[in-house]
Amino acid sequence: MTDSSKKEVRVRFAPSPTGPLHIGGARTALFNWLFAKNHGGQFILRIEDTDKERSNPEYEKNILDGLRWLGLEWDEGPSVGDYGPYRQSERLDIYEKYLKQLLDNERAYWCFCSKEQLESDRQAMLAQGFAPKYSGRCRSLSNEASQKRIERGEPAVIRFKIPEVAVEFTDIIRGRVKFDASLIGDMVIAKSLTEPLYNFSNVIDDELMKITHVIRGEEHLSNTPKQICIQKSLGFSEVKYAHLPLILAPDRSKLSKRSLETSLEDYKKQGYLPEAILNFIALLGWHPAPEQSSVRGESAKEREIFTREELVELFDLKRVQKAGAIFDLQKLEWLNSQYLKILNPKEIASKLKDFIPAEWLEDENFLIKIIAIEKERLKKLIDFRELAEFFFVLPDYEPELLFWPRPRSSDLPPVGDIQKTFNNLKLLRDAIEKIFKADFSKKNIEEAIMPLTEVWGRGELLWPLRGALSGKPASPGPFEIMETLGKEETLKRIEVAIKKNISLRR
Repeated sequence: MTDSSKKEVRVRFAPSPTGPLHIGGARTALFNWLFAKNHGGQFILRIEDTDKERSNPEYEKNILDGLRWLGLEWDEGPSVGDYGPYRQSERLDIYEKYLKQLLDNERAYWCFCSKEQLESDRQAMLAQGFAPKYSGRCRSLSNEASQKRIERGEPAVIRFKIPEVAVEFTDIIRGRVKFDASLIGDMVIAKSLTEPLYNFSNVIDDELMKITHVIRGEEHLSNTPKQICIQKSLGFSEVKYAHLPLILAPDRSKLSKRSLETSLEDYKKQGYLPEAILNFIALLGWHPAPEQSSVRGESAKEREIFTREELVELFDLKRVQKAGAIFDLQKLEWLNSQYLKILNPKEIASKLKDFIPAEWLEDENFLIKIIAIEKERLKKLIDFRELAEFFFVLPDYEPELLFWPRPRSSDLPPVGDIQKTFNNLKLLRDAIEKIFKADFSKKNIEEAIMPLTEVWGRGELLWPLRGALSGKPASPGPFEIMETLGKEETLKRIEVAIKKNISLRR
């Protein structure tokens, strides 16, 4: 933790509302939030919505809702009481002031080059074997001459004069980084005095919001020297940078755009828990030091599951890897299943309301019994409906499901197996009928049936029993299902199975 003699840590998450919050953006927000909380600092949310054509209020709402769902609350804004973040669209007068300052100091200038002229210059540089950059055609125009052309209504943009120097900075994750600024060329920082672009408005806000650390994705690394040049030209404070690794597919290839941009909302709709998502994205490129241990006495390196409080305590930017982070959907599913197992059936029932038919909620005790025996198989909430549907409606199934061992789909079982399965189902029905309804518990059911398996065979009895009860090739054990269904429904389903077996004998 920082002491009072040190500068307070202030970080920001600054998304553009041009799309929904996705896993990559959520990871950036989380790493900023963890770093701030670990240092007793402040986490600021800033919506970079100066792109009027692409910005959408619905996407902003999606971002805010996603952060709240993950529990990543921000610490300040113009209206924190109603969760209002900073919005760049509400700060245009601030950017205009600094644009005018750069123009007055001749650190920026108006550029009147047409798209056709720029493309012609670009092709000429490529033909000569040079990396394309702005030629500097308008760099020498005087302020007076430029102003007259602006007043005549000539279309123009504002370019920043990039100094031809080496730009060096220390990245917390990557170490010393050096760029040759002369290769960048004078860049456009605004379409007009009231239309600033990303690299410019970003620098102004970081200074005025007293940001100390900029933690963002590796794709922004090329923007850093440009922003440092603007900072220095305005006499702004230096910030510390940390560029997070790319997120890669399991084969270490670049993650497809479709996968990477799967929105957080989509994961929520599939029934992933926010705790599992948070845990998963925390480990996308970061692991605690091997010597750190948890209150449970395990080595932190050996663990995969961390509470929010543990993540805050253990997080260290220097432990973020340079290499790409592997996005493993199977690992996410496993983590989610572990978090579901921690919950009791009643807690899971409260989370299932948007994932199951309304009528399933009418008998809460029945639903909780089902959850208790299905939660070991549950990976995400959306799976519950398919896993548990047979408790409410027995699916129609082929009679071959009842035979042990199961025949190939193209074969009918031998006549002897048909008769044996018929006899075994009747044997099971008779044994179950003898159990009093009030005593119809898993323990009593097992005591009635398990001795029969020692005589007639475990697979020969339990396989057709489980198939008759669920109508599925995979389900929980038959004793758990029977206890949940009750005696009357259990016998009804065994009778259905007997009739299906009889149909094969005809």
